[in-house]
Amino acid sequence: MDNLGFNSDNQDTNNDIYFSNGVENDAAETKTAVAVKKNKKKKRGSGIGSTYLFFLFVIAASMIVSIYAIFCMNDIFAITKNTSTVTISLTQQVTDTDKAIDILSDNGLIKCKQFCKLFVKLRDSFFKSSKLGAPYEAGIYYLNGKMGLEGMLINMKGNTASNETVKLTFPEGYTVPDIIKKLEDNGVCSKSALVSVIQTTNFDFSLTADLQAKESVPYRLEGFLFPDTYEFFIDESAASTIRKFLQQGENTFTEKYGERAKELGMSTYEIITIASIIQKEAANDEQMPIISAVIHNRLDDTVNFPTLGCQSTTDYINNKVKPSLSSTSAHTSDYYLTYYNTNNSSTVVGLPAGPICNPGKSAIEAALYPADTNAKFFFHDSEGEMYTASTLQEFKEKVAKYAPYLEY
Repeated sequence: MDNLGFNSDNQDTNNDIYFSNGVENDAAETKTAVAVKKNKKKKRGSGIGSTYLFFLFVIAASMIVSIYAIFCMNDIFAITKNTSTVTISLTQQVTDTDKAIDILSDNGLIKCKQFCKLFVKLRDSFFKSSKLGAPYEAGIYYLNGKMGLEGMLINMKGNTASNETVKLTFPEGYTVPDIIKKLEDNGVCSKSALVSVIQTTNFDFSLTADLQAKESVPYRLEGFLFPDTYEFFIDESAASTIRKFLQQGENTFTEKYGERAKELGMSTYEIITIASIIQKEAANDEQMPIISAVIHNRLDDTVNFPTLGCQSTTDYINNKVKPSLSSTSAHTSDYYLTYYNTNNSSTVVGLPAGPICNPGKSAIEAALYPADTNAKFFFHDSEGEMYTASTLQEFKEKVAKYAPYLEY
C-alpha cells in the first residue's frame, strides 16, 4: 500500500491513464473546435471582402468601358457634338486615312481616334461604295463635330451631301474676282473659302505645281482657272470647285505648249501672263497673234521699249482687284499698281507681276505663236479696228488719222 492506503500493485494503470487522457483530450478537442470556428470566421470574412473588391472592380471597369463606348458612338453619330466650326487646311492631298483621322483628333473634332480608324477600315471592307478612306483632297474645309466622322471625311474627300447642281459658264477673260462672285452668287461656295484655297492650296497638277503665293500678286491662281462651262454641286467644297478649273487647264496646256515655251526661252507663267494681256487687249481672235507679236517685240528690246504700254494691266488692278479688297486685305490697290502698271509712264519693265485674267485657248496659242511682224505699237479705234506701227512717229501719225480722241 502506498501512503494513501491504496495498493499500488493492484492499481489499474491503464484506467488511470485513460481517465487522465480523456479529460485532456476533451479539452483539446474543445479548444480545436473553437479555433476551427474562429478560422472559419476569418476565412469567410476574407472571402466576402475579396468579393466586394471584385464587384467594385467590375463596376468601375464597366463604367469606363461604357463611357469610352459613348465617346466612340458620339464620334460616329455626333449625338451631343459641338456645332462650333473648325477650319482644317490641307495644303496637299492626304493619302493616309489614319493621318486624316489624326488631324481631326488634333483639332478636337473626335475623341477616340483609334476606334475611328478601326471603324473606317471595317466600314470600307463591308461597304464597297462611298468609301471613307483616303485620299483626301487638298483644300480648306470648315468642319464641326455635328457632321459626324463620316460627314467630315466625306467633306474632306471633296464630296457633298447635296444632290442639287448648277451649270455655270465662265467666259475667256474672267478674272479671279469675277469667278469667285459668280460661284458665291449661285450657292456653290463662299468667297472666304475660295480665296483661301486659291492662295494656299497645292494641287497635284504640273501646270501649277510650283506656283507659290507672292506679295506682288493679288491672286496666286489668276490665269490658271481655265474658262469653260462647268457643273457644280450646291455647297460644294472650295477645293473640289477650283480643282475642276485647274483640271481643264491641265488638259488644255499640252506638252507641246510647254516645249514651245522653252523654245521661246520663257516659263509657263510668263506665257500665261502674256496670253492674259492678249485676251484683254484683243477685240477678236484674229487680232491676237498681232498683239502677241507687239508684246514679244517689246520684250526683246526693253532698252528702247522698257514698258509694254498696255492699259489693260492698270485696269485689272483698278477695276477688278480694288473693288474686291477689304479693310483686312494685306495690300492696297496702289501697292499692286507698282507691279502692274505698264503704261508708258510706269516703272514696270517688261511684264507685270502676274496674269491679269484667265485666258482662253486662242490667247494662249497666240502667246506661243506670235505673228511675223516687227510692229512695236498697236491701238484700236472706236469700232474696234486695230492699227499697228513700227516706230513712234508712225504710231502718232496713225493715231492722229484714225483715232484723234485717244491720248498718247
